[in-house]
Amino acid sequence: MYLGNQPALSYTSFAKQDFTTSATTSYTLDNPVANENEIALFINFVRQEPTTAYTASGTSLTLTSATSASDDMYCVFLGKAVQTVNPPNGSVGTSQLASTAVTPAKMDLSQDYTFTGAVSGHNYPAFEARLSAHQANSDLATSKVLCDTVVFDTGSYYDNATNYRYTPLVAGKYLVYAQTAFDTTSGNARNLASYIYKNGSIYSASFVNFDANDGEGASPSTSVIIDMNGSTDYLELYAFTDVLSGTCNIQGQSYNETFFGAYRIGA
Repeated sequence: MYLGNQPALSYTSFAKQDFTTSATTSYTLDNPVANENEIALFINFVRQEPTTAYTASGTSLTLTSATSASDDMYCVFLGKAVQTVNPPNGSVGTSQLASTAVTPAKMDLSQDYTFTGAVSGHNYPAFEARLSAHQANSDLATSKVLCDTVVFDTGSYYDNATNYRYTPLVAGKYLVYAQTAFDTTSGNARNLASYIYKNGSIYSASFVNFDANDGEGASPSTSVIIDMNGSTDYLELYAFTDVLSGTCNIQGQSYNETFFGAYRIGA
């Protein structure tokens, strides 16, 4: 009776190899060996002495004296130096696998997979930043919104002090969202807009138009999925105000009215 996994190789008899001889000292073995003691070599039916008459390593067999084409030569493999063997079915466990051994190249990504646990790290990187204080915006002007308070930034890719832009260094598709809250001092706003910029140009926009020119405030928001190359692509938040008179502030401070964020949703 045998318990455990079935061995990958089994031997019922010694393997024999016949050689076609010529005037040479070098021959190639069918099976690799560790040294000459793992084969019994016969020339003209006389067994040769290992080391003295021949040496062997791997698949190389070297004779001390050259044979002739009329010689009869064969060897019997007393052992095999097995170099590569496929493991038996069911014999590989998690402890035998390196942590990075299973890559997408080894998976059939066209198939559906069911996971019983949570998949972490998928929505990475991600950030959100908010405007900490009111920011004045001139009439008929498009200005960058200086969201300077970081709520979270998993990759440290958001610049909240100089350029106020997000430059994620991981390529993929990102869900980008923003809200810009406006408040006029005179209550006669005409048009207010919030823009998401990619690489210095408008990518997505949200508008609020007041036909009676008496708008006091609004909070246009926008969200969009954007492809990012993971190196040079960057995102910014801009705002536009159009008022009949007075000034218009972009609201900040403690109410979390103006914010800007993004997170990766896939490749």
